[in-house]
Amino acid sequence: MSSVRKETIFKHFESVADNYQQYRRRFSYYNKDIENYLNFYISESDSILEVGCGSGETIHQLKGNDKTGIDFSPKMIDAAKTNYRDVNFYVMDAAHITLDKKFDVIIFNNIIGYLDNIQDVFYSVKKNCHEHTRIIISYYNHYWEPLLNLGETTGYKKKSPQQNWLDEKDISNLLYLSGFETYRTNRRLLIPVYIPILSWLVNKYIAKLPIFRSLSLNQFLFARPLLNLKEEEVAEKYSVSICIPARNESGNIENAILRLPKFGKHQEIIFIEGNSTDDTWQKIKEIQQKYQHTHDIKIAQQGGKGKGDAVRKGYSIATQDILMILDADLTMPPEELPKFFNAIATGKGEFINGSRLVYPMDKDAMRFLNTLGNKFFSKVFSWLLEQPIKDSLCGTKVMFREDYLKLIQNRKFFGDFDPFGDFDLLFGAYKLNLKIIDLPIRYRERTYGDTNISRFQNGFMLLRMCWFAAGKIKFW
Repeated sequence: MSSVRKETIFKHFESVADNYQQYRRRFSYYNKDIENYLNFYISESDSILEVGCGSGETIHQLKGNDKTGIDFSPKMIDAAKTNYRDVNFYVMDAAHITLDKKFDVIIFNNIIGYLDNIQDVFYSVKKNCHEHTRIIISYYNHYWEPLLNLGETTGYKKKSPQQNWLDEKDISNLLYLSGFETYRTNRRLLIPVYIPILSWLVNKYIAKLPIFRSLSLNQFLFARPLLNLKEEEVAEKYSVSICIPARNESGNIENAILRLPKFGKHQEIIFIEGNSTDDTWQKIKEIQQKYQHTHDIKIAQQGGKGKGDAVRKGYSIATQDILMILDADLTMPPEELPKFFNAIATGKGEFINGSRLVYPMDKDAMRFLNTLGNKFFSKVFSWLLEQPIKDSLCGTKVMFREDYLKLIQNRKFFGDFDPFGDFDLLFGAYKLNLKIIDLPIRYRERTYGDTNISRFQNGFMLLRMCWFAAGKIKFW
């Protein structure tokens, strides 16, 4: 910081430190919303650093088993240490962090407006990040500057030093220049004070809708470190488990093996047979024996019904680093799987979602109503998950096994009723705060058997699941 600005801001926070907790109670409704939103994406096992923690109220309320707060105001840190023994507090300049530790989550809660050189702070915090660290930034929407200034003029809000009023693009650009990438943004709260019934109605429902959402007070930005890995660097870094659910797909089983390219450190192929009426199970056992010396093949039969149950069965016996799904109808060509491996291994994303709706597809690959349904659900999912999702129902989805194990622990949050498995994985990836990225594929016409999808029955079921998820993700 420049010496004059730094001294002004330092004196301000030192002067308000003694009564800061009492002052915060006036805005408890506003602060509680921030804490609840942050906790949605934080797990009990996370290590957390809050930069500019003030007197420690926010980080004290967050989940996590190892919490650290830093602030450059000694009086603020003294108050934090007195009141919250569950957090490690340090007097420290954000542009010169000396902590020798890496954190899972790093929080900037309404602090970047006071930083003279935000890029210097982002540079400073980078050494405290590992590959999967999440940066979560909350800051005021610049549309609210006149109202906040009015609050200071009337005395309802304490006067503060002049702030930086940045928009999402400004902050994203500063993060990118510092070696981070933004992958999600969101806005909350149209009414930041508690007004019985009205605050609940407006903030829970109206503020989540397009147009109204852009006027909300609080903006949230999610970022992660840029890895910049090259494909040749990760070619042998990870092993893969490829789960192939198969119901009435006898004619495709051997082709799935023959057409599957070699990639990764090791390949584990898992066939899960699901209540077939043809000889699919017998064919799977035959193929396992035939290729036992050249391929690592596991086989099992699912106990329940639906592709989702089959995938969960396959993933339960998977042992490798990266988990992949390959539909046994081979409409998603097995030859495309190396692209999925490269995308996740190089850090392009942490959940790779196949998309059939980018390239032109074979004439009879997807029925017209199915295409319309998929395009509709892509819009719904992009809105729900706050990341662009072109095709929510493509069978091929890829994630790290360690993330899937965390997803299992969170599954009770959304419920365990998705027969397809696509929603279960996408919603779970969102709850884990993973970067979801689409990977376009050429969708082919099936060469054996018939589709197992019922357009209308399954479509209504998908709508019900979207409605349920909206209550869990958007309207809470």
